[in-house]
Amino acid sequence: MALPASPEQPADWPGVADPDGLRAQLLDWLSQYANPGTRRTYAYALGLPVAWVDPAPPSRAGAGHRRPPPAARGPLHDLAWFRWCARRGLDPRDATTADVTTWLHALDAAGAQRRTRQRMLSTVSAFCAHLAETGVIPANPAAVNRSRLGLSTGARDASPTVRLTAAQVRALLVSAARLHHSRDPRAAGLYTRRAVAFVSLLTLGLRISELVGLDRGDLYRTGGDEVLRVRGKGGLHREVYLPGAVRAALAEYLAERDRDTGAALPAPRGRTRGDTSPMIATRAGGRCSRHDLAALLRRIAVAAGPELDGVADRVHPHALRHAYVTIALENGAPIQHVQADVGHASIATTQHYDRGLRTRDSSAADIVAAATAH
Repeated sequence: MALPASPEQPADWPGVADPDGLRAQLLDWLSQYANPGTRRTYAYALGLPVAWVDPAPPSRAGAGHRRPPPAARGPLHDLAWFRWCARRGLDPRDATTADVTTWLHALDAAGAQRRTRQRMLSTVSAFCAHLAETGVIPANPAAVNRSRLGLSTGARDASPTVRLTAAQVRALLVSAARLHHSRDPRAAGLYTRRAVAFVSLLTLGLRISELVGLDRGDLYRTGGDEVLRVRGKGGLHREVYLPGAVRAALAEYLAERDRDTGAALPAPRGRTRGDTSPMIATRAGGRCSRHDLAALLRRIAVAAGPELDGVADRVHPHALRHAYVTIALENGAPIQHVQADVGHASIATTQHYDRGLRTRDSSAADIVAAATAH
């Protein structure tokens, strides 16, 4: 039976005779992705109801929490693939290549940037490929000729991410240590050390989602070196080596945090604590949100002085990940080492990288640390 209309969906949603069957096929496809954030991102790109992906989100009604007002609909709201199909009475499983092409032209006419159309097409193509593999449809209608549609990935646009130099990354580290973070003198030292540790971790090329997901137990020693066990896209883990400056910044922050809380004790010699508390935490011990940390980085950039003039308002966490890659390559790091450091899965050599052969010599972390050192 059809689902009830809501502010998010038209009355004829989803425009198919068997919505429960379609939902089951969608959930079967999304279940291949271990990361719930990935599942929600794909669902959002297709225009799916949130309830289809998270059917029973935890209720906070009795905890004094208030839901934020819904965001205003953007110009592409009605052009998400499933909404576009529903408004035309088209079952997405009956769509042809001509339908997909018409939809892409509609996105272009609505002002969708090329990268946006590429991402939306890739999401639709991934779902249709799953349907084809499971025998629901005979072929993937979204396997279109991207070159003819101006969506070829062979020649990429220049990245819109601001390109930070080694000197600018160094200025951010200095600014983090000098910025006034609290009127409470008892908390000032803690917040300053947290800011320095936060920026230091970003200089390792981590995604902001990877950083906020780190636990204290993810820091350990292997092969005589301290490393971070980072959970990347698709739930894949990688080891990230810590240069001396990053290791010192993190140690100072965690020691200050332990003094502030008075709760932590050192682990027995030769053992790890397996601590699941956040690596970068609020003063109350909770996990920092990516939005709060992005705002903190923006404050640090604005206060960094002349070195960041003209770019401070464009500095965000991904800019430091971008900087890690460019600084490493400019200073002669082998590209396969850089790819392994940042967890890129788009290069075949990285996908087959043998973890057993991973050592500090096969990491670019020390090269980037030396380039950004005082």
